[in-house]
Amino acid sequence: MKARHIFAAPVILMLAGCTTAPGTLEPIPGSITYGGQPRTKLTKAPIGSIVEHEFNDGSRQVIETYVIEPDRSLRLATRRYRPALISFGDD
Repeated sequence: MKARHIFAAPVILMLAGCTTAPGTLEPIPGSITYGGQPRTKLTKAPIGSIVEHEFNDGSRQVIETYVIEPDRSLRLATRRYRPALISFGDD
């Protein structure tokens, strides 16, 4: 019986260290919600609407999809990466 408690204790400690739900994306520099929610609320967009945001992180293009929540905040739903386009000047 004690062996079960010894085994369970490390598992409980590992789970206690988790701060985000599995599958939750964290904002990165360039994300709309990096540093917190935007100051302006999307008041005209219906709840559940999808908002796409594209930016370059220096080495690749980042495409993020957000969902408008009932409180008008944005939830980061997906993130995709593509190689950054290379510009050769004004040819």
